Order: sequence, then structure tokens, then C-alpha cells
Amino acid sequence: MRHRIAAITVSLAMSAAASSAAAQIFTPSFNAPYRAFAQHEFGGTISFRSGRPGLGALGGADATVLEGQYRFGYKTFDVGGRGGLLLRDDPGKNSVIIGVEARTRVITHTEQFPLDGAVIFGAGLDIGGGTRFIAPIGLSLGRRLTLEDSNISIIPYVQPTGYLVSSSGGITGFEIGVGFGADFRLSSLFDARISVGVGHGPEGVSISAVWVR
Repeated sequence: MRHRIAAITVSLAMSAAASSAAAQIFTPSFNAPYRAFAQHEFGGTISFRSGRPGLGALGGADATVLEGQYRFGYKTFDVGGRGGLLLRDDPGKNSVIIGVEARTRVITHTEQFPLDGAVIFGAGLDIGGGTRFIAPIGLSLGRRLTLEDSNISIIPYVQPTGYLVSSSGGITGFEIGVGFGADFRLSSLFDARISVGVGHGPEGVSISAVWVR
């Protein structure tokens, strides 16, 4: 019962954030605390943002981001690469983004604490008129819910994250944001994922389609 209440609370918080968040980047794509695959996964992500000035390397103009991603596992870690295009309202300011990210489980739920947890960390580059660098580290907390009489499962989660950001080689600061998300296992081979970023980190909405094996 406790884990259901906690998961429902996270789901409600995610819904509230989705209804009120403006879209921003670098990028608002977060991770559940679980590995979804046995061998590897690959897929695509679309993210939407509206620029918010005053956040150093995290600020910027309105943009849509299209990314491809691939991830594989090694023991308790899984590691992935991602890359794509950041498409701004001004086509002359479009850029290429590339990055790596990793996840490792650090918390297993108990009767006293109903959520599972994983540390998420990585690094990314936005290569355009000027190169921007971001190194996030966060803690994803959530719990898998399986629908009754169904093979469909949902993992609602929350991921507080810190971001070390720099622009054109100079450190510009450290920002803190929060990601809310849900991964939907729709079959043994396919996940649909949505995440929302709020706070002073990447603010916005990301939607992913991922094939797992």
C-alpha cells in the first residue's frame, strides 16, 4: 500500500508539472530508476522548449530537439549515447547536440522506504555558433506498477538533478532542476516514455519511443 501511495503521489506531481511547465532545453529527457532491457535498447526522442534568458548556458531561444539514442548494460551499470539536432526558430542558429549518460541502481525499496533509486550522470555538448557543455548528476526515485490482468507496466518517477554548465570553455555556474517522468512498458519490445523538466535545469517536455531487447 505504501509504495502505491508514493507512486500515485509522484504521478500527480508529474501531471501538475506538465500542465504548468514552459518548454526549455538541454534536454528535458530524464530516466527511470530501472533498466528496461536485457541486452540493449534504441529509439528516438522529441523535446520542446521555450527559451528562458538568465540561465547562462541553459538559457536560449525557442527550440525543438530531435535525438536518436542507444543504450547497453554492463553489470549494475547501463550506459548510453545520444545525439541529434537542436532546431531554433532562427534556422541560422541551429546546432548539433551529442552526449553520453549512465545509470546505476543504488536504492532498493523496503517496507520503510517504498521507492527504488538510481544515480544518473552524464555529459553533453551543444555544438553551434558557440560550444556549450553540460554535466548533469541526479537521483531518480520511482517504483514499477503493473496493471492488474495486464502485461502493461508503468514506472512513475522523480529525478532531482544538478547541472554544471559552461559556455565557450568558461564555467558559468551550477543549476538545480527537477524532472518528472513515466515509462510505459506497452509490450515486451516497446516502451513509450514522457518526461517534464522544471526549475533552473532544462525545463520542458520530452517524448520518447524506445525498442528494447
